[in-house]
Amino acid sequence: MKLQKTITTKIAGGLAVLFLAGAVSACSPEVGSEEWCNDLKEKPKGDWTANEATDFAKHCLM
Repeated sequence: MKLQKTITTKIAGGLAVLFLAGAVSACSPEVGSEEWCNDLKEKPKGDWTANEATDFAKHCLM
């Protein structure tokens, strides 16, 4: 009985993590896409990360 509860808890936790990861990744547009470029254009440049600035220059300006 105790082992079954432990296994059930671990499975539920694993499913919760997978669901959360899927939900978060589905919300953000792919880097370099037109939607991503437009989102970054609207974001204040002071809030950009170094990676965002590099990716913007690579994908949106060229």
